[in-house]
Amino acid sequence: MDETLRFKPFGFSALALTAIGAGGLYYLITQTLPFVWSRWGFFIFLFMALSGLALPAAYYLNKRFPSAPPANAEVVVRQALWVGVYGATLAWLQLGRLVTLYVILGLAGGLIAAEYFIRLREKANRRLPQIPDDDAA
Repeated sequence: MDETLRFKPFGFSALALTAIGAGGLYYLITQTLPFVWSRWGFFIFLFMALSGLALPAAYYLNKRFPSAPPANAEVVVRQALWVGVYGATLAWLQLGRLVTLYVILGLAGGLIAAEYFIRLREKANRRLPQIPDDDAA
């Protein structure tokens, strides 16, 4: 139950996500025309690249600043995926020239609030290990 967070499981995932995402972005930008499927591919590869880049940062921040329910691998991956969702959403909104400072801050605030409420639910549902009572016998 007492598992410590190690970087080894995240290292390969971060490297693979970043390499596939950045390689796909490079290929799409240099070798394709901006048709519908290329645009969808752009968003998918951008999501992968940003999530891969954010994975080591999320691991480090959770290791450096521990929280009340200790962060497990699920929390670190979810926080890295939020960064990918944020970047891909801003890129999509930029197509319609809808990105302003208020949109940037509002979207960031909404995603941070979503993560805060998810962590709050995890803290409320956490079950502490029961210590057997020696006096009960």
